[in-house]
Amino acid sequence: MLERNRVKLVHGGKPFFDTLHAMIAGAQHTLYFQFYIFLDDDTGNEVVHALCAAAQRGVAVYLQLDGYASQSLHRKAVQHLREQGVKVKWFEPLWRSRRFYFGRRLHHKVAVADGCYALVGGLNICDRYNDLPNDPAWLDMAIYVEGEAALSLETGCIELWGNKKETTPTPENIWFTFAENIPAQERVPARMIRNDWVKRRKEIWGAYLYQFNHVEKELTIMCSYFLPGRIFRRKLAQASKRGVRIRVILAGVSDVMVAKHAERYLYRWLLKNNMDVYEYQRTVLHAKVAVADGKWVTVGSYNVNNISAYASLEVNLEVEHEGFAKETNNVLDEIILKDCQRITLENYEAHTGWLKRLWQRTCYRFINNVLNLFTFYFRQE
Repeated sequence: MLERNRVKLVHGGKPFFDTLHAMIAGAQHTLYFQFYIFLDDDTGNEVVHALCAAAQRGVAVYLQLDGYASQSLHRKAVQHLREQGVKVKWFEPLWRSRRFYFGRRLHHKVAVADGCYALVGGLNICDRYNDLPNDPAWLDMAIYVEGEAALSLETGCIELWGNKKETTPTPENIWFTFAENIPAQERVPARMIRNDWVKRRKEIWGAYLYQFNHVEKELTIMCSYFLPGRIFRRKLAQASKRGVRIRVILAGVSDVMVAKHAERYLYRWLLKNNMDVYEYQRTVLHAKVAVADGKWVTVGSYNVNNISAYASLEVNLEVEHEGFAKETNNVLDEIILKDCQRITLENYEAHTGWLKRLWQRTCYRFINNVLNLFTFYFRQE
């Protein structure tokens, strides 16, 4: 863990985008952005204008986007960014990449300013993650971090960019002085953790596995596409048998319904293993958050499923701090209390006949088969 950090939990919607724009406006040296989805809708265009303004005042701006999920970003927007001095790069563009893996997508959602300030979470850059008139944002969360962990995120962005001659790291004296000046009583241990199976990187998977093995009292997972693999299911069941209270907060309304049906196929297993299942009702749930024993938190792009484990590139922030864990737990408690419906074994079975159960199983098998289809040819480097 890196010790010299300040952290803050940031809700999706307006709080996230206000923080993002403040980071862009305040940047003096560098801006590194990595996002899975970036669209040229109202929200995206505001970010485009802000990045261009930063580049025009002399900030080195780097924007790396997934070559599949962000392909709808209009060419004119990309051209405008480049004309204004923003460096834009695509990760694994479809059919044009030297080592193309269809299922290996850049799922990161990261913004770093001056190597000192960063946002890490589950939010993409488009309208559905923002609060608009009569259209509330999807439920999502991020961590805003100042300090050493922000620098490690910048370093990760530079590494993935792939050409050090094209990138400008933040001068060492700037970030070192900033981190050193964080008062001791405000310091929070935190670190960047990543997953990229092809590059033999499984830090997020390993962090979850460690918590499943060692959690003693309570584990809360909020996840948009919760389909744990065989190892995670076994470890969760073992934790429940040890007396750990496990709460899983899932989407009641999903943007990928086949994944939602597949997820509901696991409800019987979850409930029979004495885990509490809640469905969020207000909007689409897209957050990826976990809290263990009131002292460990992770937030980022990683879903508890095999797509995040074995296909996509993922990045989270991991925090070990009782105060921050308590704050995050309180937020999750309030969401459960105000906006969730608890699923019991009785009401699940009462509302799930054999035909619906068959359909859920079909969706579950389909998701697994699609993953196998898109990853069977992956080779670790």
